Parts: sequence; structure tokens; C-alpha cells
Amino acid sequence: MNRIFRDRRRGLLGAAIAVTVATVTTVLASPATASQEATPAGDQASIDAMVRQYDHPMGSQIRKHEDTSLMPRTVDPRDVGVLASVPGIDVSGWQGNVDWAAQWNAGKRFAWVKATEGTTYRNPYFNQQYGGSYNQGFIRGSYHFALPDRSSGATQANFFSSNGGGWSGDGKTLPGALDMEYNPYGATCYGLSKAAMTNWIRDFSDTYKARWNKYPAIYTSTSWWNQCVGASFGSTNPLWVARYASTVGTLPIGWSFYTVWQYSSTPIDQNTFNGSYDRLVVFATNHD
Repeated sequence: MNRIFRDRRRGLLGAAIAVTVATVTTVLASPATASQEATPAGDQASIDAMVRQYDHPMGSQIRKHEDTSLMPRTVDPRDVGVLASVPGIDVSGWQGNVDWAAQWNAGKRFAWVKATEGTTYRNPYFNQQYGGSYNQGFIRGSYHFALPDRSSGATQANFFSSNGGGWSGDGKTLPGALDMEYNPYGATCYGLSKAAMTNWIRDFSDTYKARWNKYPAIYTSTSWWNQCVGASFGSTNPLWVARYASTVGTLPIGWSFYTVWQYSSTPIDQNTFNGSYDRLVVFATNHD
């Protein structure tokens, strides 16, 4: 199969995905209200097959490329000098309908829900996950898995914003998060130079900020970021760092502290917010 044919086939598949997902879920342009909670309609087997093929959960590619042998089930952030923290999780289409009461009873208090990937995929379980977490009392937000070789940062920021990535300073909505990690389809850095990748991220970030008056958080690992970006966004974008060990380790270039740390994927992606609960509320309230 030559490259031109593969590219054309990928385009046709992308269009098909968009049409298919549109038939199984209603996706929100702004944060969900308590009434906007639903299970996707349609052929369950087809929905879940689509998720397995096209949904790349947060950290899935990092875990393929980086050491996870020291991944803990729990951590004590005080071990790395954090005096207060809040536990949370993140979910995608792979989790399906989430039992939010069980997660709440387990002590989790915030959640990020995957909304989109590239410009063709939308999480068919988004409404149940985003609305359900809200109804349970979680401070929740949504995230976008970036495919920087497919379209511009602005294009993907707008797709995300119009399909679940909205933000409002209501104290219950986390800023949207941009998931930057290893390419699931090929070259680690998506064929982009560090300068080009930096420009792509800035394009996404500035477009999101223009729409919502809030910079997105950036999710990444130190290894991928330093290899593929190596630029500083620490003055504008909160850092959500992936490090699967009992300590957070060296942070990516450009940040002197992290806002959220994803330390495990067992039994579900586990995160800790660097601060007390009242600071988490401020994070979901203040404009930049």
C-alpha cells in the first residue's frame, strides 16, 4: 500500500469516524449541566469497537515507551514535599459508563474526561462521564488528545472547544487539558521539529485562551516533552505531568512545579492535585 493511498484511506476513515460518532452521542460545546447525562445510543458492539480502534487514552502512549516497572497504586505527595493534595482520576471511552458514586466513595474529588482526538474522534461516553461526575459532586474538566500532524493547533482547539472542551469559571469546571504524548501512528514527534511543535502547541493554547479566557493545562511526560518540544510554557499553562513512580522526578523543561501529577494507571488513571481542595476550587474558578 503506497503512501498516497494510505493517506487517502486515512482521510476517508476519519470522515467515517466523525459521522459514526455523531450518530451515537450528543457532544456539548460548553460544560454539561446536571441534566446532560446519557448513555450512547446505537449498536453497543460497534461503539466499543470504534473506541478500541480510535480512542487513545491519556498516557497510553507514554506507558508504551517509558518505564512503568515502578508504577505504584498509591502515592503520598508529602514524600515529595507537597503539604496538601487532592486525589482524582481521568477517563476516556475505554471506561464506558463510569460508576461515579464508587469513585467518590474511594475519595476521588476531581476528574478529567476525554472529549476529542484530532478532528474526527469524539468520546461516545462523554455525556455520561462528564455529566455523571458533575452530578456526583466532582470538579471535572475535559481533555483533547493531540494529533499535531493532522491539522493546525487552532483547528484542533476549535474542534475540542465545540465538542465538550468548553470552560466556565464556576468552581466546578477544570480548564481544558491538551494531551501531548508519543504519536500512536508513527514517528515519536509526529514528524515535526521542536520549533514546529512549539508553534503548534502555542497555536492550540492561544486559540483556546481566546475562546474561553483560560489557558489549557498541558499534559505530557518529561521525556517526550524534552525530546519533541523543549520550550517553556510554564508562565501560561499549568503542568499535568505523567510519571509512573513513587516520586514525580524531574519536570519537563519550562516548569518549576506541577499542578497535577498522573502517577499510575492502576486500576484506573490516578492523579493528585498539588494543593488543598480550596486551591482546586480556585483553579476551576479564576481567569488567567
